Amino acid sequence: MSASFDLEGYDPIADLDNDGGRSSNFVHLRIQQRNGKKTLTTIQGLPSDLDLRKILKVLKKRFCCNGTIVEDADSGSVIQLSGDQRKNAADFLIEEEICYRQQVKVHGF
Repeated sequence: MSASFDLEGYDPIADLDNDGGRSSNFVHLRIQQRNGKKTLTTIQGLPSDLDLRKILKVLKKRFCCNGTIVEDADSGSVIQLSGDQRKNAADFLIEEEICYRQQVKVHGF
């Protein structure tokens, strides 16, 4: 029983909601262990139309931590925050309506 599907005329992107592409992209929050008990939180996957410098400035002020924006060839712009800020950053992104709760993926231990 073999079925043949014609996928040439099908566009899977056309079925998505038209809200600037924010419904299909995921925002990944990861933690990296540095030395000793020092950790680093990374936020990647934010839409490119956002001003990451303004977001970083608010994150640093609100969470009393240091941070920077790193340009990566594969993942684009990545926000790095000192300390374990995964829960705080996830709550901030959802409260400020930067992304939806379903888009936020928290990784790490």
